[in-house]
Amino acid sequence: MPAGRPRRLLLVGVAALALPLATTTAGGGTPAQAATVQCSVDYTTNDWGSGFTASLTITNRGTDTISGWSLAYAYTGNQTLTNGWSGTWSQSGKNVTVASLDWNKTIAAGAAVTTGAQFSYSGANAAPASFAVNGTTCTGAHAAPVAVLTSPAAGATYTAGDTVPLAATASASDGATVSKVEFYSNTTLLGTDTSSPYSFGWAGVTAGDYSLYAKAYDSLGASAESTPVGIHVATGPSLVATPAQVAVQQGKTGTFAVALSTQPSANVTVAVARSSGNTGLSVTGGSSLTFTPSNWSTAQTVTVTADATGTGSAVFSATATGYLKADVTVTELAASSAYQARFLDLYGKITAPASGYFSPEGIPYHSVETLIVEAPDYGHETTSEAYSYLIWLQAMYGKVTQDWTKFNAAWATMEQYMIPTHADQPTNSFYSASKPATYAAEHPLPSDYPSQIESGVPVGSDPIAGELSSAYGTTDIYGMHWLQDVDNTYGYGDTPGGGCEAGPNASGPSYINTFQRGSQESVWETVPQPTCDNFTYGGTNGYLDLFIKDSSYAKQWKYTDAPDADARAIQAAYWADTWAKAQGKSADVATTVAKAGKMGDYLRYSFFDKYFKKIGNCVGPSTCAAGTGKDSEHYLLSWYYAWGGANSSSAGWAWRIGDSAAHFGYQNPMAAYALTNDTAMAPKSTTGKSDWTTSLGRQMEFYRWLQSSEGAIAGGATNSWDGSYGTPPSGTPTFYGMYYDVAPVYHDPPSNQWFGMQAWSMERVAEYYQQTGNAAAKTILDKWVTWAMSKTTVNPDGTYLIPSTLTWSGQPDTWNASSPGANASLHVTVADYTNDVGVTAAYAKTLSYYAAKSGSTAAKAMAKALLDGMWSNYQDSLGIAVPETRTDYNRFDDAVYVPSGWTGTMPNGDTVNSTSTFGSIRSFYQDDPAYSKVTSYLNGGAAPSFTYHRFWAQADIALAMASYGDLFGA
Repeated sequence: MPAGRPRRLLLVGVAALALPLATTTAGGGTPAQAATVQCSVDYTTNDWGSGFTASLTITNRGTDTISGWSLAYAYTGNQTLTNGWSGTWSQSGKNVTVASLDWNKTIAAGAAVTTGAQFSYSGANAAPASFAVNGTTCTGAHAAPVAVLTSPAAGATYTAGDTVPLAATASASDGATVSKVEFYSNTTLLGTDTSSPYSFGWAGVTAGDYSLYAKAYDSLGASAESTPVGIHVATGPSLVATPAQVAVQQGKTGTFAVALSTQPSANVTVAVARSSGNTGLSVTGGSSLTFTPSNWSTAQTVTVTADATGTGSAVFSATATGYLKADVTVTELAASSAYQARFLDLYGKITAPASGYFSPEGIPYHSVETLIVEAPDYGHETTSEAYSYLIWLQAMYGKVTQDWTKFNAAWATMEQYMIPTHADQPTNSFYSASKPATYAAEHPLPSDYPSQIESGVPVGSDPIAGELSSAYGTTDIYGMHWLQDVDNTYGYGDTPGGGCEAGPNASGPSYINTFQRGSQESVWETVPQPTCDNFTYGGTNGYLDLFIKDSSYAKQWKYTDAPDADARAIQAAYWADTWAKAQGKSADVATTVAKAGKMGDYLRYSFFDKYFKKIGNCVGPSTCAAGTGKDSEHYLLSWYYAWGGANSSSAGWAWRIGDSAAHFGYQNPMAAYALTNDTAMAPKSTTGKSDWTTSLGRQMEFYRWLQSSEGAIAGGATNSWDGSYGTPPSGTPTFYGMYYDVAPVYHDPPSNQWFGMQAWSMERVAEYYQQTGNAAAKTILDKWVTWAMSKTTVNPDGTYLIPSTLTWSGQPDTWNASSPGANASLHVTVADYTNDVGVTAAYAKTLSYYAAKSGSTAAKAMAKALLDGMWSNYQDSLGIAVPETRTDYNRFDDAVYVPSGWTGTMPNGDTVNSTSTFGSIRSFYQDDPAYSKVTSYLNGGAAPSFTYHRFWAQADIALAMASYGDLFGA
């Protein structure tokens, strides 16, 4: 099952949007005995030296269905089972058994199922020699080799010009031998060794942060990568202090370690002292350390003691003559603040430069790993969603440490790199509010494109453009574009600040676009394009004539805003303001919080019909009336808003559009509440506050209208059926005249099948309820929480399963605000389950905020169990994560629709034509060290398993820990 949920939209011959995803695994049931078995088992590991996760895929190679399975194998070392998933795992001595569950007990002929577990070990970690299913030894399988990077250590620091010692162990199975081990920095091959011990000296390394790993190959052609290790290379001799973040509870002590980055020629004395901050923290051991030419790399311990009453952070600096200093932030917490201590532990892992979550500019990547295809089709792209989570993470850091500089810096980074500057949107002054855009219909399939521009279709007027330019003194839009190619991997070089198609040699980051061709266009069918199309790449008309059909084409810029990301940034700013006020530090965040209000003012563009047509019973492109004033405003956070214009001022045109489709998952009553109640972020426009006041009530009605009989929230509504103001089926229920849509915006996969949408959106409702006690919010949450908890399983060892994929039937009643219907015919079913950590974090936050206001002991206990389960079972060196099997990666070979006769090139020279596939126009993936897993899968092997570290998920886990601690004093 694909990991998560893509987003996409169609715009008027201009921009398009898509966003992140989450992971999915599942469980439930008991094994049954099968008949004669023919099988193979593919075994892969993610090994970090003292433990590993194993992923095992059982393929039915026979002609009969396997109805219930039991897998058995044995280790030769001391591997010890910690926990397992997607099966009932047990171990006796060296023998391991896995029994099927109800949901995965059937394996059709030619089909496969995947199960997995976590183990601890010491010494060697050889793969099992053989496997048996239902007592029959499997044939045709081959376990991938195992690689472990043993040097350098995670988080190590070196000096520029040093030689970094790379070393690895590797082992092969099934009689194979290890043929070679390659060493990589990110996707760059550094060196190769063909004999054990496997090592390579990486010489002359320049300053920076690097993610290193080893890749082992065996004599049968199989390969596997080690767990990545992050290192830092300083510009000169440096002091190295780890970790960079330490939490100490009142009356207790904490420690960090100090070493040198390079060998000295004589003894070096290092002094450690508090350089700023909380005076209740002091060095009580290790204030003076001596390093010699022989012990320079052996870390020495510094002890910090907290007083009995203080809170807040202090910076402790290690200094020595001739060495760059090392700073450690130590935060004193209340004596009971165990969960806030967890937050700081995770915060330290996420923000450590060597962990690989950030670019050199400080931009959060979508994921540490590069090979990942979700709505961002590459791991080192990023989204406005990731920026919003960075802002939220740093707001919580301010809450815990009383240091608000990082929150302000996060907003400044977002403003610099993700909000287009005037140079990036240069012709807004030509925008005409009386004719915002020219109509082009959306169509169901990518093959229905390009879409004809139809200037004769009436469009409404834009009622907020004038008041926004008056309030802020500019015609530019203050909103985030949704997608960024941080490392300029594609090579468009649309650099923030005016770099229109600067090309592959631009350093990045670079704005890009993808989705643009209807509800059926998945990420696997997209054609990436620049935001500023100068006709440098693509075809004769750049990429424009893949999407729109016109008599002529002009070079142009275009951006798309993801409203849920902007709203999340506003939500985070509200909490920053609230927490800073409680600390007497509201002035520290005032300037940034005011910018959040500005962003909210512009976010109202998502409240309007795409072409500013009247809301309600809007059928027929030409017969649906153009809106005037506010009658084109539905007051819901829609899927996007977008804006664009000509590259040249001599062309003299610009456009803006809203969106007719609203998904429940994008609503954010907490942001609406903030913009109407927090005077520090009050919108400056004349009608901004009143629009958000109406939106707050409308959003709560929307949730109630879409709540199923069981409690989950269904899809959404649209003012433009099929994206072309079509005629909906007879009997389609309505919400203020907008038509019910079970899967708004996209259908591959259906946009409301992912439980993560439920958890994300209900968390905002729960925050709103906790802050206000709003009765409508409580009514919705009472029912939703009861349903969600009834579908959640927490095992005695702390492992858990929450809903993953949802299926829907029926439809809601037509909305009656004075007498809401019971929605007795609208139903949800949970199709499968997951231990996805990011979704679990959002779910736990929902339960925490709900419990804090309602007093529900059951919700509080469930939140705690989920957080403790993640903490106990799924930690690794980069955060908290679980393996994922990506069966959707067989779509690397999916055809990408390009009209016959159209031909063009990507910046790297990849050809785009009617024979293109997802992979063929992204040939850079073939150089990714993890791509061999995909190749094996495409050639008939097992579905590949990955352990991903998505930025949004890691941030949400840290936030969930801190929120629970804050709400319950834990």
